[in-house]
Amino acid sequence: MEIILKEDIIGLGFKNDIVNVKSGYGRNYLIPQGKGVIASPSAKKILAENLKQQAHKIAAQKAAAEEKAAQLEGVALEIAAKVSATGQLYGSVGAAQVADELVKLGKDVDRKIITMKEAKKLGEYVALVHFHKEVTVEIPVTVVAENAAELKAAAEAEEAIKAAAEARTAAAKAAEAEAEAEAEAEALEAIDSPAEEEAPAEA
Repeated sequence: MEIILKEDIIGLGFKNDIVNVKSGYGRNYLIPQGKGVIASPSAKKILAENLKQQAHKIAAQKAAAEEKAAQLEGVALEIAAKVSATGQLYGSVGAAQVADELVKLGKDVDRKIITMKEAKKLGEYVALVHFHKEVTVEIPVTVVAENAAELKAAAEAEEAIKAAAEARTAAAKAAEAEAEAEAEAEALEAIDSPAEEEAPAEA
C-alpha cells in the first residue's frame, strides 16, 4: 500500500515521501502511530499543494542541513572497544557510539539520523548521517582495541609458554638420544673386549 510519511523514518523515507509498504506495517504501525497516512488521490493532491506552498521552507531546511553537513567535513572517528584474543568485540559498535564520539568532538548529532552496520570486529567502517533526504554525510569509523596492551601481553605470555614447552620437549629428546648413544657404545665395547681367561685349577 502507498503511504505518505508524516515524519522521517530512516531506512524507509523522509517526511512527505510517498512510499510503498506492506499493508500490515502501514495499518498496524505507521497510521496508528501518526507516522503516515494512506496516499489516497485526495491526500496526494493536498500534499502537492502543501509542497508547493512550502517550497521556500523546504529549501531553507535543505540549506540548514547542508550547513550542518559542512561541519562534519573531514571528520573521521576512532572508537576503542574491548576485544577478545580472537579479535571479536565484547558487544558491538554502532550508531549510539558514533553519536557519543561526535559529541566529544563538539558535534551534537541525533543518533536517530545515524546509520551504520554494527561492528563486531576490529576494522574500518562507514557511518552515514542523514541530515536531509538530499544531504547525507559519510564518516569513516575505525574500531580499535581498547585493551591492546593487555592483548599483547597475553599473546607474549602464550608465546613464552609455547617456547618453554618446545624447549622442554627438545631437551627431553636430546637426553633420550644421548642415553641411547651411551647404551649403544657400552654394547659395542662389550663385544670388542676379549673374554677373560679362566684361572687353572690347583692340583
